[in-house]
Amino acid sequence: MRIAFDLHGGDYAPHSVIEGVSIAAKNWRDTTFVLIGQDPDLVPPGLDHIEFHQVTEHIDPDDEPVRSVRRKKDSSIVVGCQMVKNKEVDAFISAGNTGALMAAGLFYTGRIKGIERPALAPVFPTLSGKGILVLDVGANPEAKPEHLRQYAIMGSIYASKVLGFEEPRVGLLNIGTETGKGIQLTKEAFKLLEKESSIRFIGNTEARDVLYGPCEVLVCDGFSGNILLKNAEGVAKAIFEKLKSEFTRTWINKLAALILSPGLKRFKKEMDYKEHGGAPLLGLAGPIIKAHGSSDAKAIFNAARQARLFVTQQVTEQMKQEFAKTKE
Repeated sequence: MRIAFDLHGGDYAPHSVIEGVSIAAKNWRDTTFVLIGQDPDLVPPGLDHIEFHQVTEHIDPDDEPVRSVRRKKDSSIVVGCQMVKNKEVDAFISAGNTGALMAAGLFYTGRIKGIERPALAPVFPTLSGKGILVLDVGANPEAKPEHLRQYAIMGSIYASKVLGFEEPRVGLLNIGTETGKGIQLTKEAFKLLEKESSIRFIGNTEARDVLYGPCEVLVCDGFSGNILLKNAEGVAKAIFEKLKSEFTRTWINKLAALILSPGLKRFKKEMDYKEHGGAPLLGLAGPIIKAHGSSDAKAIFNAARQARLFVTQQVTEQMKQEFAKTKE
């Protein structure tokens, strides 16, 4: 197996990428890791199972996505997506410009036949510790009911094969749980999901219930999903900052923090995005994973683990087969 990484993507690149890949290389001797970057001197010599692929360009976080992937064809993001398309690597991971990665995935890797739009699908942490796959969270701000049906099928396959859920439940993000709630999009999508025999649809799901894990796959349009994602990140950050402030305010609070420390650490770990790796772009013709922009070595390592499962469980092939049946 061969997995490629964008050496320049992310807030802590290239060091976080090199460190995370080095850990992965020690754990999985059957996998070759390809670092795509501009400067070969960044990579320490003598690393086993690690190769370097040199490029001449890099897409910056502030670059306009579509224009940058068309103009910077020898950038790490574009080359990585092309390598997946050409079967030079089995998967590609980047913590770089999200829009550029999505555009390069569409332009250079291509979509699975029958899938109209790919979906960005991160795993949200839940209080149960198992997580919930949410799609879409921004690949497509606008969507049609048929797109949501396709998201549900792709999400169910991924949740089963990679996340290990035997019969993943599928929920539709809405403003109420009652049938008939929501805007025209969710009303029509509900009818399609209700009829879809390849998924286990449980109906509408409210945003306030997401952290309790009411389902394993949550379907929504990219606009709503992105708001849900950003709000969850903001709330989690605010809670931990407030706890830290309170626990350091007085000596009694500091003593309480010491007593509660093991439980707080467990809770923080359960709610940490680093534990889940990255967000796959489901629907593309090969495994492309978007790692969090602030990924450290641990997150990069988990993204590698995620990519290996994506490949070994033949998720792309499963999706191709499922959508070929739909076309028949």
